[in-house]
Amino acid sequence: MNYIAAFVGRILIALLFLYSGAMKLMNPAMTDQMITGAGLPAGLAIPTGIFEILAALCLILGFMTRLAALALIVFTALATLFFHRDFTTPMGMTTILQHLALIGGLLCLFAHSQMRWSYDSMRLTRRGELATREAEERAHAAELRAAHAEGRAAVAPGTVVTDVDGDGVPEVRKKRWF
Repeated sequence: MNYIAAFVGRILIALLFLYSGAMKLMNPAMTDQMITGAGLPAGLAIPTGIFEILAALCLILGFMTRLAALALIVFTALATLFFHRDFTTPMGMTTILQHLALIGGLLCLFAHSQMRWSYDSMRLTRRGELATREAEERAHAAELRAAHAEGRAAVAPGTVVTDVDGDGVPEVRKKRWF
């Protein structure tokens, strides 16, 4: 059940940034006006919108979740410092606390990014499966080498050692007279 809650929570956090990025791209003039009003250079509306959408998609898909969460933590902290500095009003304080709660949720995503139903989790699972397969292949090769060594050591004079069935284990037969 906790995997389902973590998956849904990851989607819901990402939806916030997906919507915010889409709004920035739909109205870049207003976003640029807000950015220049905070003392930052103009022309950051479109890159900011694209960043928010790409980071949200990374969270939704579970692709590079830790990196996306960390980048969104920094982004949210900077947005709080530059745009939501009003500590004096109840509305401003509520906005700051909401951003801090969002940073807390992103920190949880950063800490638990290898959840089920994410690309990162599938990649780790696949890496473990490949390591297991390679270990089994190495063990099988070692067994074959040991069988070959035993076959060579146990051969008596007048016998022939062949691998008839191709399994790597030599079959020992007596030499025929013809």
